[in-house]
Amino acid sequence: MSRRRARAIMLQGTGSHVGKTVLTAALCRLFREDGCDVAPFKAQNMALNAYVTRDGGEMGWAQAMQAEAAGLAPSVDMNPILLKPETSGSQVIVGGRAWATLSARDYYGRRAELWDAVGAAYERLARAHELIVIEGAGSPAEPNLMAADLTNMAVARLARAPVILVGDIDRGGVFASLVGSLALLGRADRRRVRGFLVNRFRGDRELLAPALDFLERRARRPVLGVVPYVADLHLPEEDSVALEARREPRSARIAIVVVRLPYIANFTDFAPLAADPDIELRYARRPEEVREAALVVLPGSKDTLADLRWLHTSGFAEALRGYVARGGHLAGICGGLQMLGRVVEDPDGLESGGRTEGLGCLPVTTVLGRGKITRRVRARLPGGGEPFEAYELHLGRTRLEDTATPFAFVEEPGGPRPDGVVSADGRVWGSYLHGVFDAPHVRRVLLAGLEPTAIPSAPSEDYRALREREYGRLAAVVRAHVDVAALVKLIDVRVPGARS
Repeated sequence: MSRRRARAIMLQGTGSHVGKTVLTAALCRLFREDGCDVAPFKAQNMALNAYVTRDGGEMGWAQAMQAEAAGLAPSVDMNPILLKPETSGSQVIVGGRAWATLSARDYYGRRAELWDAVGAAYERLARAHELIVIEGAGSPAEPNLMAADLTNMAVARLARAPVILVGDIDRGGVFASLVGSLALLGRADRRRVRGFLVNRFRGDRELLAPALDFLERRARRPVLGVVPYVADLHLPEEDSVALEARREPRSARIAIVVVRLPYIANFTDFAPLAADPDIELRYARRPEEVREAALVVLPGSKDTLADLRWLHTSGFAEALRGYVARGGHLAGICGGLQMLGRVVEDPDGLESGGRTEGLGCLPVTTVLGRGKITRRVRARLPGGGEPFEAYELHLGRTRLEDTATPFAFVEEPGGPRPDGVVSADGRVWGSYLHGVFDAPHVRRVLLAGLEPTAIPSAPSEDYRALREREYGRLAAVVRAHVDVAALVKLIDVRVPGARS
């Protein structure tokens, strides 16, 4: 006998970056704490931060994070469509696999096929769980996109979900944004919006009361919560726009600089470094910013050839070679590993095409080829030690010279497989392993060789454990500042341990 279809609630926003992703994770953890079998869903995500599931499927990191908050293993059904922007158009990942590379016009021209994938994924998820917390994308009130919508009101109708509209008061103009968004919706979709959440509030709630009263009278809908700004939230950012936010400098023992490539991808690799109190993490846009770093990292890239050419034309290539010649430490992850080698070739035009000389810091060559590698792995650093979990997500094959020393060894049934490479003097290394900084014992090994003053003062926390703590903190904040009983009533779902 099949299970009853799940109830659902949907968070939509007045625009991008208003906090929908984090609030969805918070609700997933809150309802999980109250004994509900809850799962996240986002029909379409556009991001260069991808996660690889246990079966090798590719999905947005944000939905993997929300799954963690719900206590579930991430599944591609939670994010059936992932768009990864490229130099022309976007690579479209459907059901965890590369499906096509399309322009925006061609993408919307294939809406019927894509909508079938969305509907099938949602139905599987809704049959497996009691409650689905759905995240929208951008704004539902874009007149030019409403007819081709795949991820906002179309999904709310599919799931028969009440919609909560989220606005970011920290950006300014939140009341006009909420009222204006509501006004632009069609009558039927307007009825689906059952209340508002005001997010990222700083200040005295009592001084805000007259504006909230005005909003409720004008829109004839309740404000279900005013969520305060949560400082120092140590969770991976979904979009590279977050890297543009100004960060306050802090006194730390280690300065690590990540080169801010134009097509930077999977910068979630560096979230554990940003959370470590011993580390000041910076993203560099200018070559001179690498001079005083204890470690410089070349991150992953959605277009390795284009970013490698940018390194040469921007002066970064020369600056990085000079930095290493002066005794600096340089690392590369995924595309960064490829750029540190002697040459990168793209004979089939899978990215920008052609052949480009690398930085020449590592004895490897790379040829991009069809067939993306997506897999989760367990690996060890040379010399033994505890294994650590990571994932691979890349095009191309990198060939090591016979004398090269591997960075790590990946556990496989037929015996360990070498990954990456370390320079002869140990000051330059590269790896295909995403998540290499998550485990504290690996992080300590990689940082201890930088300089005596850079050795961490105390054992640092496993980043996965830190994320778990942050989900709990988020849930507590939402529970304290949102009318959870009203949400439960809207959803009409049985929540065993529900409390206001």
